Amino acid sequence: MIYQEMLTKVIEKLQSQPDYGLTKEQVVQSRQANGDNQFVEPPKEGLIKRVLRSLSDITTIILIIAAIISLITTVIQDHGDYFESFLIIAIVVINSVLSIVQEGRAEKALDSLKGLEREEAKVRRDGDIQFIPMTDIVVGDILVLENGVKIPADARLLTTADLRVEESPLTGESHPIEKDEDFITGEEVPLGDRRNMVYRGTTIVNGRGEALVVATGMNTEMGKIASLLGREEREMTPMQKRLAQLGRQLTVVAIIAAIIVMILGIMQGDPLMELFMTAVSLAVAVVPETLMVIVTITLALGVQRMAARHAIVRRLPAVETLGSASVIASDKTGTLTQNKMRARQVWDATTDTIMAVDGAEALPDALKFGALSTNVTDQDGTLAGLPTEMALVGGIGGYSAYEALQAEYPKVYEIPFNSTRKRMTTVHRVADGYLAITKGAFDVLLPKLPLELQERAKAVNQTFGDQALRVITVAIAKLSTLSAEPTAEELEQNLQLLGLVGIIDPPRPESAQAVAEAREAGIKTVMITGDHVATASAIAKEIGILLPTDKALTGAELHDMSDAELDDTVQDYAVYARVTPEDKIRIVKAWQKRGDIVAMTGDGVNDAPALNAANVGIAMGQTGTDVAREAADIVLTDDNFATIVHAVEEGRGI
Repeated sequence: MIYQEMLTKVIEKLQSQPDYGLTKEQVVQSRQANGDNQFVEPPKEGLIKRVLRSLSDITTIILIIAAIISLITTVIQDHGDYFESFLIIAIVVINSVLSIVQEGRAEKALDSLKGLEREEAKVRRDGDIQFIPMTDIVVGDILVLENGVKIPADARLLTTADLRVEESPLTGESHPIEKDEDFITGEEVPLGDRRNMVYRGTTIVNGRGEALVVATGMNTEMGKIASLLGREEREMTPMQKRLAQLGRQLTVVAIIAAIIVMILGIMQGDPLMELFMTAVSLAVAVVPETLMVIVTITLALGVQRMAARHAIVRRLPAVETLGSASVIASDKTGTLTQNKMRARQVWDATTDTIMAVDGAEALPDALKFGALSTNVTDQDGTLAGLPTEMALVGGIGGYSAYEALQAEYPKVYEIPFNSTRKRMTTVHRVADGYLAITKGAFDVLLPKLPLELQERAKAVNQTFGDQALRVITVAIAKLSTLSAEPTAEELEQNLQLLGLVGIIDPPRPESAQAVAEAREAGIKTVMITGDHVATASAIAKEIGILLPTDKALTGAELHDMSDAELDDTVQDYAVYARVTPEDKIRIVKAWQKRGDIVAMTGDGVNDAPALNAANVGIAMGQTGTDVAREAADIVLTDDNFATIVHAVEEGRGI
């Protein structure tokens, strides 16, 4: 594995020059050897194939056969009454057209969500920095990575400076990952723990760096996951199974009835042609010609109602399938949660009080000065910066409150955060000198805190940790003078602990009610996520997914289980954490083997194979990747779990 090898060995293997980049000749050779940086899209279903698929169910086939026989007998008898034949054919055509038109409308709605972005990548080639189309990236290229950039290919890091990457589309983990080019491990670790690698489709949220491209296109981690989609065949929906069964039963009834009529007629000496026509008429009468039209129109009307409730249906039968769902397997980040970090609780060390951020009448100093010591900016009315810093600023009331604090305490110096120090210190001018604010990781700042507060601080940190809160420690030091070039040793002495701030990606306000409504309707909700088990379990408990009788399962524990063991125990778990795309497919299939109808939600490429394997796949329209939306049967335009429950209501009504 590339992330397990020494960097010098990787550079040598790819014959790359980090300070110069590839030459034009090397770019051509690499493209010929490794291909373009594009996903191979599956061929879109053509019109003829869609028509044939719409005519493939047993009931429609019986109607077509009946129409042909009726037409033949009309021609033979030459009585000119073609009405019955044309009526049956018209019914079949209407049913087929309705189905195809609806799917075409849904595809157009889906295309409008994708956008037509033409992204560029910054690379070093022939010794110069160049901007090239993302699709032109080749193995061996040197990527120049900056804050806000979406990474165009899988790459091994060469240099980093406070580099953090948001990898939730790939791993499902909501927290940005600190990257380190010197990270080496001899063991195989999950994607989210490979700190010396960056992956296609993820986004840099802080810092900068350079990286050596090691995989492009379908060879990237996202490409590999996308390739899993072709391995899973979609099952028939419950309605399709029931209609197929009905069609087979009616066929048997029609044939038996026709045979009985023929035998009785022959016994009475009736003319064979009259007997044949009577038998055909009886067979046609047994088949409910308008059933498929009624079903299709009903589904189409349901699609319109679902669209009004922010659910775009891509495949018509999914409307009824969702109504039959008995298990909803939901992703966590962005679906059940807001995908935005929020300050939730603050421990004020000066009063030894733990308070909720929203319920605080006055801002505790830990939150106030923690927010002051940030570099958050305002972009068209929206906060921009590190998620943890935006959470602190959001906790004090937003950017206007932040600006007021900056005006009251002007910043004069800063020692930025880095992955080694794991803390940040800013210096602000006050009336009687200067105020140094230090915020950072609890374990790093603990030795610098007053001894008499350390035990209590440890207890509060543990309490916050049990609630899956990410803890930010805030301390200050008062200075009468400031040297020309202050050092960390100078600014971070004699620290006074202000308190701890606990932040989290909170649940959507409507998630708990939606989960409760689903339970009342007999639907079990489970969480399948790439996030850590502690974080996932805390959110699941809060919104009512993880009940006292339920358990949580990690990806590592799942890997040690056989398929038979998982099939026997899958119903005992409500949270599946730190799982891979392959794990998600195993979980979905285990539920299906119990006879459950599974609705799976997701937004990342890592969710796409499971979306395809589920009875009905539901993708997020706002944050979802193209691959996830393409694999899904239904796309939510508001990325809201509650919308799924509303859509289930529509499906059950239908």
